Amino acid sequence: MSGGVDSSVAAALLAEQGHDVIGLSMQLYDAGGNNGLSFGTCCTLDDLNDARRVASVVGFPHYILNFERQFQETVISNFVEEYASGRTPLPCAHCNSELKFSTLLERAHGFGAAVVATGHYAQVVRGANGRWLLKRSVDRDKDQSYFLFPLMQDQLAAAMFPVGSLTKPQVRREARRLELQVAEKPDSQEICFVPDGDYASFVAKKAPRVAQAGAIVAESGERIGTHAGIHRFTIGQRKGLGVSAPAPLYVLKIDADSGDVVVGPRSSLERTTLTASAVNWVSMDPPATWVPVTAQIRYRHAAAPGRVRALDGWRAELEFDSPQAAVTPGQAVVFYQDDVVVGGGWIE
Repeated sequence: MSGGVDSSVAAALLAEQGHDVIGLSMQLYDAGGNNGLSFGTCCTLDDLNDARRVASVVGFPHYILNFERQFQETVISNFVEEYASGRTPLPCAHCNSELKFSTLLERAHGFGAAVVATGHYAQVVRGANGRWLLKRSVDRDKDQSYFLFPLMQDQLAAAMFPVGSLTKPQVRREARRLELQVAEKPDSQEICFVPDGDYASFVAKKAPRVAQAGAIVAESGERIGTHAGIHRFTIGQRKGLGVSAPAPLYVLKIDADSGDVVVGPRSSLERTTLTASAVNWVSMDPPATWVPVTAQIRYRHAAAPGRVRALDGWRAELEFDSPQAAVTPGQAVVFYQDDVVVGGGWIE
């Protein structure tokens, strides 16, 4: 329970259906500020209090679990190291797979709970072959299946997404019907531990070594400017490059070894192929031959048609039918067939 409307409604609906519900919230940082983290509009003490009030109103126990160390070791460390390596991290996917459906599931079992339910907009169903399937939510605008691709079969078997069959307006209507005080609470729009959106300053504070000057280089190899650290850039970035040109320039490549940031025209951003690592095949065994899919390379990217096949070492090769812009190392690529998640991995 994050304290938001989605997880609150999920818990209240399950209690109304007769399930034995226990509310669990994750404390992810020291509220006294001793670890240097400042959280935004989620994961705050106010949010934890909102979750506790919902549990009290509905009538089930609520516990706060201290996950500060795990959050630092998994989510924040990965976030910093990815930027320092010239990649663009996706912390929400790591938080879901490594905390909510791994560490939290272990804690839930300690309470005697069989299932972990969350307020994610996604669906999990049992396939005809007995395999657990992860599907998009009914509300396609809010769908969060993209962030859940790392979930393994045992985790999906112990997962419930009660709001995945509802639209966001329906969730708010349910919250009002259930008389939950969070019914009109706004959604969080940011990464929780970077509330001001200044990723570069956050990374530099955690890893000062990254704030080293480097060259901004044209595709031709000509040096056209300097920068204050590769952690300030991501593939496809246009604004804040610090160089001028007759036509708009975009970040095409980030070389962590040399410190060079290569820029060029938008047309040079387009790619038809990519490889992914640490691939989790959700709905099928690793396909040795090409299978048709639609693939999503960012959360707000419109899934594009193509084909995928498995490679050795839990890697995959994807070919798009048409070029896609800003294929970004460190982001997730998720493969779909209709609304079902075939699998996904991390873009190399």
